[in-house]
Amino acid sequence: MNKKILLVSGIGVLTLAALFIGYRQYTKSFSPEAVAEYQQGGLNVRVQYCRPARKGRLIFGREQDNALVPYDRVWRTGANEATLITFAENVRVANTPIEAGTYSLWTIPGQAQWQVVLNEETGQWGTQYNDGLDVARIEVPIRVHPKTVENFKIYFEDQPDGADMILSWAHTEAVVPIRPD
Repeated sequence: MNKKILLVSGIGVLTLAALFIGYRQYTKSFSPEAVAEYQQGGLNVRVQYCRPARKGRLIFGREQDNALVPYDRVWRTGANEATLITFAENVRVANTPIEAGTYSLWTIPGQAQWQVVLNEETGQWGTQYNDGLDVARIEVPIRVHPKTVENFKIYFEDQPDGADMILSWAHTEAVVPIRPD
């Protein structure tokens, strides 16, 4: 009898694990994984994220307008798992000192500027945010992108003293200055 219970339990656990893995792969087929890296001038930054698509939706805006990412609310900055940012050395993000390490990257979009949130919890699904583990909240400017960006994208622009990380989707780009410390 005990062997039967163990066998059935084992099969159940394996089935749940397979379903979970299948679900993750399924969601990533809509929002594929991507990596953005910058390695120059003593600055080494790596961002792992997933790229959701616009699909004709209003992306950033007021909650009552059914925006996918409402203003003044925490956003996972991508899709699926929480976005991860790794600094190989100590840096300054918009003049805020940040120690080398890996953080989950969140944002709070606003109409005129955004807040970038670095959080010490990593590995969680993107909607599981614990503000008690925030390392920093940093205000950054936004700019208008003239063409519609269909899939969310993170990329870097060279600057004389480091790089700007650009968070780009629809017609909005948040500009996150990152400099060696």
